[in-house]
Amino acid sequence: MKMAWLRKRRGPLLELDQLQRLERLPAPAAADSRPLKEQRMVVLDLETSGLDTRRDVVLSIGAVVIEDGAISMRNQFECTLLRPDQAVSESVLIHGIAPSALASGVAPAEALLSFMEFVGDSPLLAFHAAFDQRMLARALKDSLDYKLRHPFYDVAELAPMLCPDNRPRKSGLDDWTGHFGLQILQRHHASADALITAELALILFSKARRQGLDSLLALGHRLNNWRHRQQAQMI
Repeated sequence: MKMAWLRKRRGPLLELDQLQRLERLPAPAAADSRPLKEQRMVVLDLETSGLDTRRDVVLSIGAVVIEDGAISMRNQFECTLLRPDQAVSESVLIHGIAPSALASGVAPAEALLSFMEFVGDSPLLAFHAAFDQRMLARALKDSLDYKLRHPFYDVAELAPMLCPDNRPRKSGLDDWTGHFGLQILQRHHASADALITAELALILFSKARRQGLDSLLALGHRLNNWRHRQQAQMI
């Protein structure tokens, strides 16, 4: 029978093999000047019980990998349902996740640990990344006592920055995918949303290279300057 071990400093109860896997997780890699086509990136999407980053919970995770300048269809993290530790509101119906699926889902600690093993030291991309980053960080802290340090890049910011003169009137994921003629297989499903976000990211990376931005380091610098200009215009 497996024995459960308490982490130091009053943390979540984890099994010994989970603690060992947690210790083996690599530190996130810093952004560098490698060409975008040589950079492994993980594009993720979370489905959650609501939009309150302090109280709502992660219900599922979907992720795909971009490497060698393309989406790796053989390297995906399938939508993993998480068994919530609290009651979930009726808002889960928007995701099409049945209560029975949640009840039989993977325990949060195991699902999140498997996801971080999938991520490795790679940077993360998401659409409206700040929300996913906060939700994932809290889930990792609560379930694993793990501090998320991986850099996040927001495709919702990259899109208007790289397409200032050719953009849709609205700026949601549906608006940008429609703008570029992409087909969305299923919305509000973590794996499908991660895939369409990755397709959008590849289009944006192609535009970035034409603008002389061929690394995450260069994109990060440009993005910081773009944010400052956006904030200045709001004053």
